[in-house]
Amino acid sequence: MDTAKVVRFHQFGGPEVLRVEDLPRPEPKQGEVRIDVKAIGLNRAEVLFRTGAYFEQPQFPSLIGVEASGIVDALGPGVKGIKVGDKVSVATGQSMGRYGTYGESVLAPVENAIPYPSNLTAEEAASVWVQYLTAWFAFTDVANLQAGQHVLITAATGGVGLGAIQIAKALGELTIATTRTASKKQALLAAGADHVIVTSAEDLPARVKEITGGKGAELIFDPVAGKTLPTLADAVAWGGNIILYGALGGVEVTYPLLTGFARNFGLHTYLVYNFCGLPTLGLLRNKAAFDRAVKFINANLASGKLKPVIARTFPLAKVQEAHRYMESDEQLGKIVLTV
Repeated sequence: MDTAKVVRFHQFGGPEVLRVEDLPRPEPKQGEVRIDVKAIGLNRAEVLFRTGAYFEQPQFPSLIGVEASGIVDALGPGVKGIKVGDKVSVATGQSMGRYGTYGESVLAPVENAIPYPSNLTAEEAASVWVQYLTAWFAFTDVANLQAGQHVLITAATGGVGLGAIQIAKALGELTIATTRTASKKQALLAAGADHVIVTSAEDLPARVKEITGGKGAELIFDPVAGKTLPTLADAVAWGGNIILYGALGGVEVTYPLLTGFARNFGLHTYLVYNFCGLPTLGLLRNKAAFDRAVKFINANLASGKLKPVIARTFPLAKVQEAHRYMESDEQLGKIVLTV
């Protein structure tokens, strides 16, 4: 029997529940492609999925993973537009439990297997879609941010934060990045941020207003939420937008009602799946928006304006160690498993 090493978990828990198992190599069904995987991008969504705190609940034993890159080696019935031998990267927008990407051989819906520019390494190609799509839709379709406006990117040292800096620069916007750690300031400047605020040592609203000439940031792009929202509300421009795309600070959010009245800002709780689609949540893909995003991102990857930052790579066999590193918050950029 032809087998492949695949990561599954049989119960909720810490990184130790992730097991590398030998399973029959999957056969693609209608509308699916099979990918010989070369690299796998890790995301915090997988930590939530592993611990039972994600939107989608696993059916045990469960696959896991959202992103990967590799070579198409089999096509299911009805597949068009992709052929065996194509190099593709897997976009987000599919069930993690059904189409998990942690493995040597995985399936993906054909619409989520996207050919990538030849100048990317396999590790870079596995790190594209979650970070860039998340930032792209937020900046363009949700906030309608314009060239020359300021975007405040909080917790900017993660994969999405760094991707957001690059997307903003490609769109001609001005970036203010935050980090709690002074030692990461230079790295964020090197990554393209126009300004960096070290929140453990600086007053965030005061610094934002200083940078923006007293106006505040037209957009705040935040994965923390929790008790930090009042501080963000003091830093947003009148009539600007705050987009919450995560809940690292907890799901209980303190809403600054009086500041909201005074500053007239828009508050958006945002999921990239509202544009990419996610069948398990009953969300359909906005195909026009998705196709527009893919065209922009691939063109800017090819030109070098967008370039995924890889923090560290681990072999597939060390997936538990990779998850522990992801939960340490020490990384600057994406964590990748190599196959």
